[in-house]
Amino acid sequence: MVGCLTKTRKVGGSIVVTLPKELVETQNIKENQYVEIRVKKCRKNGFGMFKDMSSFTAEDEMKGQLE
Repeated sequence: MVGCLTKTRKVGGSIVVTLPKELVETQNIKENQYVEIRVKKCRKNGFGMFKDMSSFTAEDEMKGQLE
C-alpha cells in the first residue's frame, strides 16, 4: 500500500482530496477507476510536511508531545 499526505477541500456539499501527480503516475491510476482510500487525521502543527524544512530539534520534539 502506498500513502501520501494531502489536504481536504470543500466542493459543493462534499469534501474532496486531490491525489498528487507522482502517486497517480507511480500507481498508474486512471480516470474513473475505483481506488481504496484509508483515512487518518493528522496532527495540526504540520512539522515535517515540507521538504526544505530543517530537522526537528529535541525542543521541537518535546513541544509536540506537550500539545
